[in-house]
Amino acid sequence: MPKLRPADCPEIKLDTAAGSIEASLSRDQRRGLFEKPGTTVYAIVALTSKTYTGHAEDEDKDPQVKVRVTECEVARSDEDAAALADAKRAMWRGRQIDGTLDEVGEGPQRPDAALLDVTRSKPSEDELKEHKRRQEDRRRAEFVR
Repeated sequence: MPKLRPADCPEIKLDTAAGSIEASLSRDQRRGLFEKPGTTVYAIVALTSKTYTGHAEDEDKDPQVKVRVTECEVARSDEDAAALADAKRAMWRGRQIDGTLDEVGEGPQRPDAALLDVTRSKPSEDELKEHKRRQEDRRRAEFVR
């Protein structure tokens, strides 16, 4: 992997594989995005770097990295969308105060703190495991009949 000089700031390109975004959108959200131009949905995404364009020392080419959305959850209620919008605004305010709007950096240390209110009303990991266990028990009970 090429070494970046301290002054280098790679250009980020989004690759075309966006299957996790599509899988996260409900049918109504997909239709809304198509039928109503300008529609906005809020999502939490994980970006993973997939390829980079290296630059040799004798090349006059800026570094680039392609990222892919590898995880995505889309807000499916107005409450969730409002919480994500609030978190986005809080993170933006933090970057503005930190002076990092035009820099690459860590950003706020706890952006998830802005989502604590909405996450309290969502199932916990243990509740999800219990739900999956009950589903599996029901499936097995049907199979045995």
